[in-house]
Amino acid sequence: MSRVAPVPEAAEGFPPTLREVMLRPWWIGMLVFALAVAALFAWLGQWQLARAIDSDPPPPGATEVVQPLGEVVSPGKYLPEPRVGQRVEVSGSWHPTDFLVVSSRFNGGTEGYWVTGQFRADPEPGSASGDPEALLAVAIGWAPTRQSADAAASALAAEPDPVAVTLTGRLISDEGPALPSAGALAAEMTRMSPAALLSQWSDVAGLDVYRPYLVADVDTTGFALPEGVVEIDSPAPDEATPVNWLNIFYAVEWVIFAGFAFYMWYRLARDAWEKELEDLEERTGPVQ
Repeated sequence: MSRVAPVPEAAEGFPPTLREVMLRPWWIGMLVFALAVAALFAWLGQWQLARAIDSDPPPPGATEVVQPLGEVVSPGKYLPEPRVGQRVEVSGSWHPTDFLVVSSRFNGGTEGYWVTGQFRADPEPGSASGDPEALLAVAIGWAPTRQSADAAASALAAEPDPVAVTLTGRLISDEGPALPSAGALAAEMTRMSPAALLSQWSDVAGLDVYRPYLVADVDTTGFALPEGVVEIDSPAPDEATPVNWLNIFYAVEWVIFAGFAFYMWYRLARDAWEKELEDLEERTGPVQ
């Protein structure tokens, strides 16, 4: 059963004013409750606003300074937003057979294909002795046709077992797997997703996987790019603004909610006052 505001006996011919209704103990209590709700909303707005401005943004050009991969992200961890596009270096070796093709890749505005490889990254410095390698998906080169991309992947798989190399390149967040389009092969990949590549790699049991992938500099791969394959165009990311407009929008929303709490109190008090006047009219006739 819902609770309604108590209505005191009104003197006949003496209707209460809206101010008098609002000053009754019930509505003063409701005002205190509205103040508490508004204070909570105001605090949430301030919390969002405090996170809307990055007080310590990365310096301009920070993504172009090559850093060790282990200082940017660890296996199994998501790439922090300020580090997307960071240039890194990592040592290890290629798996000799896992060179796969990803379609729907653009290079300078032209759609084509990426040739990718499974890279076995050496354990991070300072890790326990005997720690296994971690798997890193690497985009090696771009080809304009599926035929040239497949030929390049086959040529790389036929290379002698590569020696240890140190790759440099740009680290990009996982795009997430996607279903192939209608009529396409079930194994076709249209997203650069380490999770999707992992499902087709071999000899991966017991090994950790990096969530982001690396767009490698061609001159560090240890391979000469096969004919028909060119270096992937990977420009520096745009400098991020220190202002997060989405958080500012949320902060404004909380301020509106705080104001709405007061409006609801006023609206309910006014409805109770109007109902009281109607009841008084029914008992005594029209109120003068």
